[in-house]
Amino acid sequence: MYSALDLSGKVAVVIGGTSGICKTLSLGLADAGANVVATGRNAANVDAVAGEIEARGRHTLRVTTDTRDKGSLQRLLAACLERFEKVEILLNCAGKIKRAPTLDFLESDWNDILDTNLTGTLRACQVFGQHMLSRKNGRIINIASLNSFVALHEVAAYAASKAGVAALTRALAVEWSKHGVLTNAIAPGVFRTSLNADLLDNTPRGNELLMRTPMGRFGRLDELVGAAVFLASDSASFVTGQILVVDGGFLASGVNQ
Repeated sequence: MYSALDLSGKVAVVIGGTSGICKTLSLGLADAGANVVATGRNAANVDAVAGEIEARGRHTLRVTTDTRDKGSLQRLLAACLERFEKVEILLNCAGKIKRAPTLDFLESDWNDILDTNLTGTLRACQVFGQHMLSRKNGRIINIASLNSFVALHEVAAYAASKAGVAALTRALAVEWSKHGVLTNAIAPGVFRTSLNADLLDNTPRGNELLMRTPMGRFGRLDELVGAAVFLASDSASFVTGQILVVDGGFLASGVNQ
């Protein structure tokens, strides 16, 4: 491995890192050499991913968290510092989505999505950012979305939250970069997971998403790992405030035929 991409000896925390895209990123950081603490609300999922991290010869912890509870994030940081003495990489993956017409969208659902996706990201950045700033070293990677840039039908709350994540990423870069803490985000395009496979393969919405992707296929989860490793590594030492889009050309798409 190119030495500047080697994460050996670094400690990474992945919030919401136990399923789907985020599980793949947790294991990808471990494959790049990092000790990885993948956390979420489900203890069984946390334990299962921790086992996969340990099978790669890395160290980890089994701690559950909820981004809606700042205290749980503070307890996670304390456990990491007790075990590893530092956290150098924070990857914010926790998120939720609900599809419904905006006119009828319940305010309680709106608040729940914003609280998890946007305010939850802020909470994690505050808790771990304080530690990183004290060390004058850190990499924060948030998960943005195509919805940070363009609208998808009937997911207004998710779109608003992810546009906010992109703006928060840039704001923290402006505030924290001079102190050694670099903040960036990854905006995934359309990736097939166990949760969305039926929608992608068997609905008009899936057909349209495929048509809008110039590469003519959906992404594989492993195709996101390189972006995360890059942004977490010394190779990205002068990269901050950026939204790295990994979308097979979706955002470049106009007329594809």
